[in-house]
Amino acid sequence: MALPNEEFQRPQRSPFPIRETPSQATTQQDPLIAKGLQQGQYLGIVTFAIALVAVIGFFSRRVEYAILFAVTLSVILIGFFLTL
Repeated sequence: MALPNEEFQRPQRSPFPIRETPSQATTQQDPLIAKGLQQGQYLGIVTFAIALVAVIGFFSRRVEYAILFAVTLSVILIGFFLTL
């Protein structure tokens, strides 16, 4: 099989790049987009996680400690890698 031995031509850039201007529909309030519900979702997720660990801890302390250790280690590692 023969490989090409010449350089490929680079595509020419247009001197007039396409610019997108926001339409009137995107600047108005969209009723289908929920605004301000993230805090409620985070609160629900944290409450659910705490309740889940409490229920598991009711049945088995070892599993509860393993889950708490894994969550703590995950948070520490995420914080470490985000600061690199």
